[in-house]
Amino acid sequence: MKSWEIRRQYLDYFIKNGHKEIPSSSLIPYGDATLLLTTAGMVQFKPYFLGEGTPPAARMTSCQKCFRTTDIDSVGDASHLTFFEMLGNFSIGNYFKKEAITYAWDFITNVMSIPQEKLWITVYLDDEEAIEYWQVLGVPASRIVRCGAKDNFWGPAGDSGPCGPCSEIHYDYGIDKGCGLPSCSPSCSCHRFCEIWNLVFIQYDQLKNGTRLPLKAPSIDTGMGLERITAVMQGKDTVYDTDIFSDVIDLVCQITGKKYHQNEKDDINIRIMAEHGRSVTFLVTDGVLPSNEGRGYVLKRMLRRAALVDTHFGLKKPFLGEIIDLIIKKMGNVYTELKERASFVKEVIRKEEEKFAETLTIGLELLSNIMQNSAVDKIINGQDAFKLYDTYGFPAELTAEIAAEKGFVLDYDGFKKEMEVQKQKSKKSSKFQNSDLALKSTLGQHKTTFTGYYNFGQEQAIALVLTDGQEKLQALGEGQNGAIILDKTPFYGEMGGQVGDSGYIISKTGKFYVHAARHLGDSVLHEGEVLEGSITCSDTVTVEIDKELRYATQRNHTATHLLHSALHKILGEHVQQRGSVVDPYRLRFDFSHLSALTAKEIAKINALVNEYIMSATPISAEEMSYSEAIATGATALFGEKYGEKVRVVQASDISAEFCGGCHVQNTGQVGLFNIVSESSVASGVRRIEAVTGFNTLAYHDEQEKNLKQELEKTKELLNEKEKEFKKFIGNTAQNQAQDLASQAKEINGIKAVITQVDDYEIEVLREMADTIKVALENGVVFLASIHDSKPLFVATVSDNLIQNKGLKAGDLVKAAAIASGGGGGGRAQMATGGGLDATKLPQILEAVIAALK
Repeated sequence: MKSWEIRRQYLDYFIKNGHKEIPSSSLIPYGDATLLLTTAGMVQFKPYFLGEGTPPAARMTSCQKCFRTTDIDSVGDASHLTFFEMLGNFSIGNYFKKEAITYAWDFITNVMSIPQEKLWITVYLDDEEAIEYWQVLGVPASRIVRCGAKDNFWGPAGDSGPCGPCSEIHYDYGIDKGCGLPSCSPSCSCHRFCEIWNLVFIQYDQLKNGTRLPLKAPSIDTGMGLERITAVMQGKDTVYDTDIFSDVIDLVCQITGKKYHQNEKDDINIRIMAEHGRSVTFLVTDGVLPSNEGRGYVLKRMLRRAALVDTHFGLKKPFLGEIIDLIIKKMGNVYTELKERASFVKEVIRKEEEKFAETLTIGLELLSNIMQNSAVDKIINGQDAFKLYDTYGFPAELTAEIAAEKGFVLDYDGFKKEMEVQKQKSKKSSKFQNSDLALKSTLGQHKTTFTGYYNFGQEQAIALVLTDGQEKLQALGEGQNGAIILDKTPFYGEMGGQVGDSGYIISKTGKFYVHAARHLGDSVLHEGEVLEGSITCSDTVTVEIDKELRYATQRNHTATHLLHSALHKILGEHVQQRGSVVDPYRLRFDFSHLSALTAKEIAKINALVNEYIMSATPISAEEMSYSEAIATGATALFGEKYGEKVRVVQASDISAEFCGGCHVQNTGQVGLFNIVSESSVASGVRRIEAVTGFNTLAYHDEQEKNLKQELEKTKELLNEKEKEFKKFIGNTAQNQAQDLASQAKEINGIKAVITQVDDYEIEVLREMADTIKVALENGVVFLASIHDSKPLFVATVSDNLIQNKGLKAGDLVKAAAIASGGGGGGRAQMATGGGLDATKLPQILEAVIAALK
């Protein structure tokens, strides 16, 4: 039975038994501050177990993408994985132990047809109820093993949350696979038994201090690793020999020229490439990017560990891209996001591989030198390890792994000490004065009710607390800076990228200007200055926000949501918000993307956002449970921490996002939208800055003003350049004229210069002709030029020749015009003309000579 068949049969079995199939959630556990990554199938259902939300159904089943960092160092052996798929069935206060045990036994023995004699059961020490249900199903007491909390009490996913005793189903690979002792059982550490299914009986909510509170509605959380059950069904000792990995391992062998199961060291590296290749593909697909902390550090560490395999195999270039292609092909039909974000995933990983390759050679050489210098004690000291980390990007774990191959150990304590020194330096360099923690302690606990989503009018409130930022005050006097906490306020406290409001707090005795509002715990601090009189604690005050600034902020905030949607459509689903700033004057939006946007992409994004605006789509805001919001498809923003209750802001089918900020009532009120800049913030993160509404008009006015100023400057520059050019041309023409005058020929006793010259305008030809005429004193000049692909000509005749010979410049030009199919005219002394056919220039000169004769 293939792995995909097992996955589908499991889900279909529970659907047939009244369960609703729930899609896998992201590997990034949005809204759960207790977890770095999604570690189990129940993570997305935690709120339901705690009774904090309404589940889509009381019975659910899923195949969940999971990632556990604890096994990274062990990957390479025959069994450990970081990424895996967890099959699960869940009951939220519906059924409990009896049904969970019955379903599991039925599926394993009847659907999967695993012989009952190959199965053992473990239960929590005093769980007599579970033991009874297993025995009713026919499991002999000799194959039911009681275990302590370490093995059979399932703790919370994170540092707190739902938990309870569990019962596990183990597969017996046979006595020849284990220790051989008569006492051998699933509690033994030998490799005879493999746990394939864990049934957790959720009965408690464990607090951070370890206290366990009984849940109102006991529930069921089960998990069966797809990889493990596949190994059992396919009769394999290890998951790497199943169809999940076999073709990936074949590909690695094909690329490296190595054979699997021939050399243990090669086998370790082959498994690392196969496993890490699959894991990083899913991590990046779900939005994890390489960084030096958190989940980004996990990804970077895996990529760099995989890159080291290249050096073991002597490969000249990274080959993770080929593995990624295969993973996407294998699993893209189940997890469609793999196909949707394929190019982005490959680009992220390619860039990180290239970046590491630049430092790998130098780092390895440095590590080799360090080991040579430490050949006696075989210890890599913490200072050297930190230098490798800080300068060359070698995680300490990576240094330890490379060093271990040569028999060296890493001084982890020394490394941690160096890390701590760096942290202390960073703290000292930051300018941090009176902390909010200290201020909260000074001012006490107070709650401010926010009333300002739609209330822009005057609000009556009570001044609960006054402070100068250091201590509580009874009053604030004229000219004094400070802050006021009110019992309620329409002022939005800075949060989620939206700046705080400004405005006025007015009492009977004074007026206070609020330049900013921000959160201090459950309070909102109105920071500003007393403009006149004084404000006293317990005063009833009138609160007025600056409406125009708030309207402008709302336009910008709504525009960020529209921009987010447009980026998804134009650039791809890989785009994730990585930060934003929204104030009355502009919006700034940071997002994940690997390359600079082209002018064409920016134009498309600009156009689509304005199309959204022109649709005048109504915008709604609704508070609901986190789980309900996720079920509706609303976007939870990357890195944000959410409580059970969230606010979803939606613009029909354009956008739906978790958001506590202030927005316009329909997209049309945004007015206009214009991107003013696009830039890089960090590796894989871009930034767009834009304006909306009246700020867009002001921006366009400023742009037009700047363009006009530039145009005027350009005109002035062109005029100067034109003058310089004409001067240059004039000088050149005059030099040529002097040369031509010296080359004059006599025609019937008359000095004449009749010739073609360079490409000159008619004014320059005139000046040249005059210069030559003066030089000749008594003569005839005819100059022709090709200008703009047409012949131009000019003729001059000296006065004595006009009087004594009857020569006229106009007659010469007339002859030239007839020869060129053009026209012209002028005085006897000077005449100009032009033709239509540049090829007629020789005939023009011949006609003029003939006319002169």
